[in-house]
Amino acid sequence: MIKHILLGTCCLAQFSFVHAKEVPAPKTDGFITSSTLQQVPKTVIIKTKKFKIRIDKQPNGKYLYQSWNANAKITAKPSMIISDGELIPDGTGGNYYINFNNEGHSYQIWRNYLTDSPKKAPYTLVVNYADDREIVRQDGYVVKN
Repeated sequence: MIKHILLGTCCLAQFSFVHAKEVPAPKTDGFITSSTLQQVPKTVIIKTKKFKIRIDKQPNGKYLYQSWNANAKITAKPSMIISDGELIPDGTGGNYYINFNNEGHSYQIWRNYLTDSPKKAPYTLVVNYADDREIVRQDGYVVKN
């Protein structure tokens, strides 16, 4: 009886290996690892000194930027909407920023995983003119993630 059970178990294992197929590893462009991709939220709402900002990943892989005054409700109509933002990795430690362009201005939302200071805010909003002169730099904290 034990021989039949062992034979059945071995045959079952053999048949399982026959039908198993190899799953290919996800393709990366060499800059973004799968662990980094898992750390980028689909939606994040951050609050800076003057703004509430919502970043959403769109079905096409681009990002949508919406902002309000810091005291406004997020259910109100946004004061600014920018589409087609791109995720840009910053090194290999998991830091990245999402870049948006609007009327000659560059809006960047930096994610600060690795910093020199434990007090560093998790996000930073940086707004630049087209010639890279900085207009705004404000630390942001997660309101909802």
